[in-house]
Amino acid sequence: MKTIITTLNSKFIHSSLSVRYLKSICRDIPNIEVYEFTINQNKDYIAGEIYKTKPDIVAFSCYIWNLEETLNICEVLKIVNPSIKIVLGGPEVSFDGENILKKYSFIDFIIYGEGELTFRELIIRLIDKKEKYMDIKGLIYREKEKVIINEPRPLIKNLDTIPSPYEELSGLKNKIVYYESSRGCPFNCQFCLSSTIKGVRFFSLDRVKEDLGKLIDAKVRQVKFVDRTFNTKKEYAMEIMKFIMDKDPKNMNFHFEVTAHLLDKEMLDFLSKAKEGLFQFEIGIQSTNPETIKAIGRTTDIEKAKEVTKIIKSYKNIHQHLDLIAGLPYEDYNTFRDSFNEIYELRPEKLQLGFLKLLKGSGLRKNKEKYGFKFLDRPPYEVLATEYISYDEMLKLKTIEDLLEKYGNESSFENSLQYIIKNYYDSPFCFYEKFACYWEEKEYHKLSHSKKKLYKILYEFYKDVVRKNLNIFNEILKFDYITNNVDFNIPNYINRVDVDKLRSERHDFLQNYENLLEYLPSYKNISPRKIINEVHFETFNFNIIDFIDNNYRVKELRKMKTTLLFIYKNNKALNKCEVRDVTDKFNS
Repeated sequence: MKTIITTLNSKFIHSSLSVRYLKSICRDIPNIEVYEFTINQNKDYIAGEIYKTKPDIVAFSCYIWNLEETLNICEVLKIVNPSIKIVLGGPEVSFDGENILKKYSFIDFIIYGEGELTFRELIIRLIDKKEKYMDIKGLIYREKEKVIINEPRPLIKNLDTIPSPYEELSGLKNKIVYYESSRGCPFNCQFCLSSTIKGVRFFSLDRVKEDLGKLIDAKVRQVKFVDRTFNTKKEYAMEIMKFIMDKDPKNMNFHFEVTAHLLDKEMLDFLSKAKEGLFQFEIGIQSTNPETIKAIGRTTDIEKAKEVTKIIKSYKNIHQHLDLIAGLPYEDYNTFRDSFNEIYELRPEKLQLGFLKLLKGSGLRKNKEKYGFKFLDRPPYEVLATEYISYDEMLKLKTIEDLLEKYGNESSFENSLQYIIKNYYDSPFCFYEKFACYWEEKEYHKLSHSKKKLYKILYEFYKDVVRKNLNIFNEILKFDYITNNVDFNIPNYINRVDVDKLRSERHDFLQNYENLLEYLPSYKNISPRKIINEVHFETFNFNIIDFIDNNYRVKELRKMKTTLLFIYKNNKALNKCEVRDVTDKFNS
């Protein structure tokens, strides 16, 4: 019999960990193949591609982003081949398996809970054509018209008994690869499914190092650890990161979800030595409102977390993604504003503003009446309003979230935004509120915009709404544009000075060997004709570097022409280019 294990990833660049686990646990069973698709592909195409393989069994890994599409494909497969056996597993069906089997006659089996051993037993039973399933733990199935739910399967105590999902590495180069060094979470957050499993189990360090070594050799783009709290066990986490650091992979990034208040001085000192861009941290703050934190069962120390993120920020080597969730219990519009302002002021590389999803099996979903959650009971189960925050207010936050993604989470606008907020608005949230109103008034939310267009919109907002010191903002926006874009065609609305003078003198600068040694040592043996395509010279009407370093204080602005050299370094994770002051070389 032929078995297909498949899933629909959310993006082409993603890969699936679950289907690789299922394949590895059945490595001794012949005629099993893995296929990965995306939710953006045509569903008839996916069904057709699966059908062409002539499978006897098709198993789908189901998540919040792909369940509806998966069910459509399953229905097509069952219509064209009624004898095919269709198996669903994954978090999106684990807590609702009985209802799914009752509602969808074309689904034959649901695997709930930890699925590897259940899947293996089921496949062997189907291949042997033994139609008795009552002893397979963790399985839900149909017996005539009756849905049978077998007893749960105990958790696997020794995770190393699960064969590596990465024995086969074909097709993973330049992809985001998901990996886990542990299962479970020490915390009990009521919005998360990890709260349904008590305790944390770890793979052995030898197993993790062996797997990571393979992924590094395969040159995948990013390894994204799915451990709910990677730094649960400090020594274990540090040993894994030290292994990665010693391997010194090129053009690779490792993403971890960490709890900030667990990062002590020893670990912080250790992290300060990491290569720039090697590690990326996701830190779930969710809210700074104590009543909300208590209601969701969150264990955290907000002040310690803020202190730790500031320290890591000072290292300038690790991307930090901080998370907030709108729609939590006791979180109204004003308390969310306070949470937003507190975390925004930390200036993480990314502030992720999410909206509460009432996942099946989560504690908050079980208490939906208590908190007055209003939501559509279909994926992604996103909360629309609560007893504490209205739908109107959630819509405002949606627009703010959109602008945060387009502007706030892009280093391309960092100085422009900081200048506006610090000089003309009481808080970051106040600015985003005003910008969101302007955005919708101009109906920009109805269109897609290029990055270049986003600069123009921000310029127009400043000119139309702020209306003060436009000459200063012009220089800051120009600085942001040049720093973050290898584009020598600077937009016409941005005023420039000494353009012709610089154009004629830059070649003299690059032909001077002493200048190259001082400012461009890595280019000392390269001809000026080639260097000119990787650097940019620009003159500003004031010392913009001092202005930025002085926290954008308008009163302390030094009005003197300054010429800067921009050296583009596209391989850097946190800084896209280096900026050097070369004023003296052009004024001498």
